[in-house]
Amino acid sequence: MNTEPAPRPRAGFLATMKAVLWSFIGIRRRRDYRQDAESLDPRAVVVAGVLGGVIFVLVLVAVVNWIVP
Repeated sequence: MNTEPAPRPRAGFLATMKAVLWSFIGIRRRRDYRQDAESLDPRAVVVAGVLGGVIFVLVLVAVVNWIVP
């Protein structure tokens, strides 16, 4: 008899990006944090974090260039 729990399915890319964007803001419910810890792939979180950081910097540069001609 197998007593190991079934592995949880991994979260998709959009769910990973959503979790990373919420972490940028710093608002996360404990229940959602636990679900993320169980379902997110650490490599996908790193990629999503770098992608989110690059997008954030590009948006800041665009806003500054728009304000200061």
